[in-house]
Amino acid sequence: MRKAHVTRNTTETQIDLALSIEGTGKYQVSTGIRFLDHMLELFTRHGGFDLSLACKGDLDVDQHHTVEDVGIALGEAFDRALGDKKGINRAGYFLMPMDETLGIAAIDLSGRTAVVVDAKVRTRLVGDLQSELVYDFFDGFARGARANVHLKTMYGRSNHHKIEALFKAFARALRVACARDKQLAEMLPSTKGLL
Repeated sequence: MRKAHVTRNTTETQIDLALSIEGTGKYQVSTGIRFLDHMLELFTRHGGFDLSLACKGDLDVDQHHTVEDVGIALGEAFDRALGDKKGINRAGYFLMPMDETLGIAAIDLSGRTAVVVDAKVRTRLVGDLQSELVYDFFDGFARGARANVHLKTMYGRSNHHKIEALFKAFARALRVACARDKQLAEMLPSTKGLL
């Protein structure tokens, strides 16, 4: 079982996070931002992970620190749980329909950080989440996991569906990237010999 525990305490946030990659979609999530909780819950379910996450952030200042730091902590948890990454697929992608919306995610657990997010959300808030912070969450994840993360909403009407399609696609792409490949077995999926 690939598991990790991350504690991240700063002057802006206090985070306690436990992750199991080989989970059953169980979650217990509390960030103080209900829409973010919802996205993390469906991420956990669609990825087949187990996630326990408690975050107390300076929401009286802004949501930014909470959203970004949760992304960083989650990325660090995946990086730790994957260990040396021998035998994993390393990369994954998924197309996710969400009613009238189509979202795409592609992930490479390359050891290098890059992030591109095109959510096509034009409203300031979706639920209680500042929508511009969707980028900051995935940027934080990419830094914590040392990964390439590319997300794009192809089309859609509902801003809720646009963000939800991206989180679901991200979960399923990450599930593929983390999966062990019997053919690769003890091989590191890199010609550099390092991820």
